Amino acid sequence: MYSFGNGLHRLFRLWMVFASLFINHGFAGKMKIVEEPNTFGLNNPFMAQGSRLQPKATPSPVSGPAHLHRLAGKCFSFTESTYKYEFCPFHNITQHEQSYRWNAYSGILGIWQEWEIVNNTFTGMWMRDGDTCGTRNRETKVILMCSTNSKLAQVSEPSTCVYSVTFETPLVCHPHSLLVYPTLSEKLQREWDEAEQARYEDLITEQGYNNLLRDIFEDAGLLKSQRVKIKSPEVAPDSETHNSLQKCTEDFQKQTEEIERLRALLTQHNIPFDSKQNEAKSTVGITVKDPHPRGDTGLIDML
Repeated sequence: MYSFGNGLHRLFRLWMVFASLFINHGFAGKMKIVEEPNTFGLNNPFMAQGSRLQPKATPSPVSGPAHLHRLAGKCFSFTESTYKYEFCPFHNITQHEQSYRWNAYSGILGIWQEWEIVNNTFTGMWMRDGDTCGTRNRETKVILMCSTNSKLAQVSEPSTCVYSVTFETPLVCHPHSLLVYPTLSEKLQREWDEAEQARYEDLITEQGYNNLLRDIFEDAGLLKSQRVKIKSPEVAPDSETHNSLQKCTEDFQKQTEEIERLRALLTQHNIPFDSKQNEAKSTVGITVKDPHPRGDTGLIDML
């Protein structure tokens, strides 16, 4: 009896061991391994479109020094504390909190908009129209610095919702690499030269000179245009204005037909008229020689 009890006890323990192994193996197959986030949001091609960050605006076209255009399409990351920043020149800059909190922040700090220009030099790239921050949108100024490698070196927030980013690259190490004048077309360079001459001769004020320069930079696509576009009034469909060659031709044909009708009417009633054109007015003149013609005077009143 004792031996039977020991055997039953060992069998029960063996069954418990198999059950434990089965349960652990089954749940192990369903465990989700959480890995550290990598390349988030707006620039992640592997993330579903609905899960990506949604920009408020479209980036401005690539502009500025031609040798910097090769940065377009590339992204550079920088991690500080619990935040990862990703800067994509001529595209956007984003911030991602490296945390597993349920409300960890991931957002857009700015979208490429325009250059900052001071004294004929590109001094920074402005990324604006980022995520909402209180009553304004987040924006970032990217400062370009010389270095042996291209990298995102520093990020700060000097004022609420306004960020400052230092981007180092060997592409700006040459003394003339950030000059504005060489990037302009010959036409815009001439306009700048004329503005300089006008300022030298005191034909325009300093404010007027700066306004001319801004117009030049806007035409070059370096600055976002601030000009107010005035919409021209639409011409009503039944307007008599000659708004096209076809309309002008149709009106001329109608006038010609009317003149022919009047001529036939005058001829029918034996009323003399002058068929020569009036060169001064470039129109066909219909002149009644006798102010009181013989015949049916009611015809003149009708005309």
